[in-house]
Amino acid sequence: MASHFQIELEKLKNTIIKIGALAEGQVNEALKVLLSEPGAEGKEIKKAEMKIDKLDVKIDEICQSIFALQQPVASDLRFIMSAMQISNEIERIGDLSISIIKKSKSNKDKQDLISKFNLAEIAKQIEWITAKTNDCFKTQNQTAIGEILILNKEIKNECDTKIHEIVTVMKTNSKAVVYGTNLVIILKHLERISEHCSNIVELVYFMINARIIKHENFSDLNI
Repeated sequence: MASHFQIELEKLKNTIIKIGALAEGQVNEALKVLLSEPGAEGKEIKKAEMKIDKLDVKIDEICQSIFALQQPVASDLRFIMSAMQISNEIERIGDLSISIIKKSKSNKDKQDLISKFNLAEIAKQIEWITAKTNDCFKTQNQTAIGEILILNKEIKNECDTKIHEIVTVMKTNSKAVVYGTNLVIILKHLERISEHCSNIVELVYFMINARIIKHENFSDLNI
């Protein structure tokens, strides 16, 4: 029979999985609005935000209870510390998704720029990295950690390139300035979502290996 401590740890893990799934849904909805997919209005995203906020409070309460009543050490302590930070990273992903929807709705003539710069491909990468990050937390798959860290760098480079290209167009086409500016902000948000995913899998790596890798070279990690 599982101890109270083990039950609380499992509850903490399941709550993280829940908010991860909610944030993933927010990201997907934001991307649909960005690409103007049929039926994409972003109405459900605020409901998801409220659920995430409640679950974030629940995570804090679970962690406080564990620290007050137990004395977690080693891998359990790393898991609890990481869970609190992962919760914050996930909440920020949700906030960025809401902002993307607002910026995407601000101009109806966005499709020309979106098609011109092939933002649908970046959207696919963001969708993949978000889903893969949630799965990585659940399975603690170290191969997935490596894949996500590599893709995060690719997304950053791609977003920086697209931003430079959009700014160049804005300099020669005054009609593109308003939505071009919003698109630059959206690309920065997508880049940040990817970075938060990278931060989460770095925390997963810490949970598994008791090693902080934030400022290390990927080639040194053997994953």
